[in-house]
Amino acid sequence: MPPTQAESVIKNIIREIGQECAAHGEIVPETLVAFMVKAVVLDPSNGFNTDRTLTKSDVEKLVKLCVNRLLDSKNPSLDTIKMQVYFDMNYTSREEFLEEHHRVIESRLSSVSREITDSRACVREELESLYRKFVSYVLLRSGLGSPTDIKIVREATAALQSVFPQTELGTFLTLSKKDKERQLKELTMIVTGIRLFNRDCGKGGEGIDDLPAILQEAIPATTQHVDSQLEVVQDQAYRYTAILEKVAKNPLMSQEVQPYMLREALYNVRQCEIFLQVILPIFIALSNLWTSFQDETVLISVLSNLTTHLEPFLGAHDLFFPEKVMQVLLDGVTVKTDVCRIKEHIEDRVNVADFKKLEWLFPETTANFDKLLIQYRGFCAYTFATTDGLLLPGNPSIGILKYKDKYYTFNTRDAAYSFAENPENYIDIIREKAKKNAELIQLLELHQQFETLIQYSQMKEVDKRYIKPITKCETGTQTDTHLLPPTIVRSYEWNEWELRRKAIKLANLRRKVTHSVQTDHSHMRRENCSQVYPSKDVGTQSMREGSSRVPRPQIYIAGLRGGQTKTTYGVKVNLTRAVDET
Repeated sequence: MPPTQAESVIKNIIREIGQECAAHGEIVPETLVAFMVKAVVLDPSNGFNTDRTLTKSDVEKLVKLCVNRLLDSKNPSLDTIKMQVYFDMNYTSREEFLEEHHRVIESRLSSVSREITDSRACVREELESLYRKFVSYVLLRSGLGSPTDIKIVREATAALQSVFPQTELGTFLTLSKKDKERQLKELTMIVTGIRLFNRDCGKGGEGIDDLPAILQEAIPATTQHVDSQLEVVQDQAYRYTAILEKVAKNPLMSQEVQPYMLREALYNVRQCEIFLQVILPIFIALSNLWTSFQDETVLISVLSNLTTHLEPFLGAHDLFFPEKVMQVLLDGVTVKTDVCRIKEHIEDRVNVADFKKLEWLFPETTANFDKLLIQYRGFCAYTFATTDGLLLPGNPSIGILKYKDKYYTFNTRDAAYSFAENPENYIDIIREKAKKNAELIQLLELHQQFETLIQYSQMKEVDKRYIKPITKCETGTQTDTHLLPPTIVRSYEWNEWELRRKAIKLANLRRKVTHSVQTDHSHMRRENCSQVYPSKDVGTQSMREGSSRVPRPQIYIAGLRGGQTKTTYGVKVNLTRAVDET
C-alpha cells in the first residue's frame, strides 16, 4: 500500500474511533486515539500482523478494541497513557515557551510599530499623535503599566522626553525602517530603566508590580504543592512495590489480588512521580532568577496549571485499591523507600575482573558519572524482566554496565551478574512486556525501540541525549632520548629569501663565460713548446676523369586556356634538346 493511501486509512480509523467514543459521551483527543491504535497493534495478544495490509475485519476489530480501551474509565493503564499524552502535548522547555511568548508579544506590537515606522507626519497635530504612539509602544513593550492609565502615561511621557524630546521626531522620520525599529527598542529599554530607577527611589513607578515579591511568594507556595504531591505519589509507589514483592515471594496471593492491576497502578504513580520531578527543578531554578520577572511569572502560572491537571489521572487505582484494602495487603510488610533500597546494597560492587568483554563504570573512574543516560529511567532491568514487571530503582554505586553504547543499573550485584551473562535476552523480554503495556514505552523511555511512538517533546533531542562517559585512570609514558641517529642536513635553509638569493646566484652563473686573449707584446711572457713532423713532397697519378649528361625532356601543351571559340584545341610542343647538343 502506498504511504499516502496508508496514511489516509489510518486517519479514517482514528476519525471512526473518535466518533464512536463521542457517541458514548467521551471526547477523546486524536493524539490519544493515535497512540492507542499503535499500542493495540503492537500488542501481540491482539493478533495483528504489521507486515500485511489490514482487511475490513481487521479494521473493525481494531476499532472495537480501541474504543473498549478508551471507554474503560477504571483502568490505571489508560490513565497513565492519558497522563503521558497530556504532558507531552502541554509541556515544553523553558526556552521554547519563552520564545513562543516573545513571538506573541512581537506579533501584538507589530501593528503599533508599523504605524510609527511608516508615518509621514508633517504638521504639528500629526507629530503630536506620533509621539503619543511612541509612549503607547514603550508601555506595551515593557509591560509596566497600562497605556490607558493617565498617571502611567504621564510618567512614561516624562521619562521619554528626557532622552527623546518631541523635537527629535524630524530626525527620526529620516531614518530607514530598520534603524527606526532598532531605535524604538532602545528607547523602550532606556525608558523602562528610568521608570524602574524612579520606583526604587520612591519618585515614580506607577503601575509597576513588585515582581520579586510576587515570585518570592508564588514560588515557595507552588514548590510546596508539588513537593506534597510528589511525596504522596512516592509513598504510593513504595507501597505498591512492597505488595508486588510480597506477591512475587508468595505466588498463592495472586489468586486473592490482581497482580497486573497492581503493576499498572505502580506504572501510573511512577509516571506521575517522574513528571512532577521534571516540573520541580524548574521551580527551584525560578527562585534563583532575578531578571525577566514577567517571563517567570507567566511561566510559573503555566507550570502550576500543568501540575494541577495531572491530579485527575491518578484516580483509577484508588478505586481498585482503597486505603482499607492497602492496609490488609501491607500487613506484615515493611514499606521501603528508594533511598533505603539503595543503602542496603551500597557496599556491594561488581568485580571488573569477572568480566573480560564487558565494560563497567564507577564514580571514581568516570568524570561525568552522574550525567550518563541510564536505560529504563534508572530502574533495574533484570528485576523488571524476571519478576513480571516489578520496578525497583537501580543502584549506580554497584556499577553501571556499558553494553552497545547504552548504560544499565541494577538493584543488587547478583542482578548485575545475571543480566551481564545474557543482556540481549533480558532486553527482548522488556521489549515484549512493553508491547503488552503501552504505557511502559514512555515510562521506561523505549522510544528508540518503537520509533513510531517517539513523543513530540523528545523528537528534537534524540541526537543530543547520548553522552559518552569520560573515564579517568592513572597512566604514565616514557620517551627514549635520541631514539634514532641525528640526520642534520647542513644545506637546509629555512629562510625563503635566502633560498631565492641562492637561486638567483645560480641563474647568473649559468650566463657567465670566461674569455682569454693574447697580444703581440704578451706572447713571449709564457714559454710555449710544440712538436711537429717535417713536411715531405708526395705525388700521385690518377686516371682521366670523364662524364656524360642526358638532356632533360621539356614538353609543353599550348592552347589549354582556350580562346574565342567554345571548343578548346591543345597543341603539344616538344622543346627537348638533342643529345649531341648537350
